[in-house]
Amino acid sequence: MTVPGKSEKALRQMRAIALCLAAVVPGMARTAMAQTDAQVRINQIQVIGTHNSYHAGFGPSATKLWKKMNPRAYAALNYRHPKLAVQLNAGVRQIEIDVFADPKGGMYAHPYGKTLIAQAGLPADPPFDPHHVMEKPGFKVLHVQDVDYRSNCEPFTECLKEVRRWSHQHPRHLPVFILVETKEHKLKHVGFPTVTPLPFTTDVLNNLDRAILSVFPRREIITPDDVRGSYATLNEAVKADNWPTLAKARGKVVFLLDQKSVGPAYLAGHPSLRGRVLFTNATPGQPDAAFIEQNSASASQINALVKQGYLIRTRTDEPGKQAPADDTSRRDEVLSSGAQILSTDYPASEKAASGYEVELPGNEAARCNPVLKPKGCISSDLPGTRSAH
Repeated sequence: MTVPGKSEKALRQMRAIALCLAAVVPGMARTAMAQTDAQVRINQIQVIGTHNSYHAGFGPSATKLWKKMNPRAYAALNYRHPKLAVQLNAGVRQIEIDVFADPKGGMYAHPYGKTLIAQAGLPADPPFDPHHVMEKPGFKVLHVQDVDYRSNCEPFTECLKEVRRWSHQHPRHLPVFILVETKEHKLKHVGFPTVTPLPFTTDVLNNLDRAILSVFPRREIITPDDVRGSYATLNEAVKADNWPTLAKARGKVVFLLDQKSVGPAYLAGHPSLRGRVLFTNATPGQPDAAFIEQNSASASQINALVKQGYLIRTRTDEPGKQAPADDTSRRDEVLSSGAQILSTDYPASEKAASGYEVELPGNEAARCNPVLKPKGCISSDLPGTRSAH
């Protein structure tokens, strides 16, 4: 929070006094939080998210194999995250889950990477699917078919169950954004057989909604209908500042659809996302426009959209690029932007070997949006600290 005319020393003193008062009079802290919650909307904060939050990295033999076969690709894939609940406990408030359609089961149960490991004379890695979940029907969670297939949760519904368990253990948490990336592209020019994923048709996307609702009831989700309210379109609603307040959003999740290409199929029969669960990655000005990805946009481009009311997700880094050199230029640029969701492979709890990390001031889980500067918002009242959910 920036207060005109106040030095950093004075701000620290003010915060210390406020914390002391809150300790003496706990009700004062609760009242301040309630006031903030009633005034601040979910697009008026900023949080840290993780990229490919399910990603569990490679086994020892797969590491040797891919480093030899394609060291450049390996460098981009060489990262891993702990369990989703661990990330949420550490302050992450946006997670990303990649999903492949597998309505009959078994499509991804026998990745060709295991065959390549055997052909190379390397010992078999520990089982990636010890409970044979991949044989069963349902959306599967992995990064690259036949190549990068280890996940810290499986299948998709189990990932969601882990988030919901955490949510119920922290009922006053700030909204958790769940970015869902639909994977449907065939690998090209890899030199070995790979599975061709099923396309995400409207029917498949209907099943995706059903899978989500089999875990999270609608009352625990902020849906497009909640944001649209009485407005004709989502675009009108967000431009009229109709995102829900934190008072209405605490303890809930928000589902975001990553791939812009599946937007038309998801919108089919659901104009402006009526009755849908996920927000599409939309084009500004379109009826469904509420959430927009700007992964490589400049801060000024992001800020122009934020000021129109849109929810923006951007990347602070890409695998194998900024982190090895501890290059913080992109990170620092978007930290100062109004992007509400800052996605990284290296949150403060998962610092890179180079020392590269991404965190908000004070290592909090959220802060007041630095561009929107919502009236009545005090970051310490969100609460933002990891210890305070």
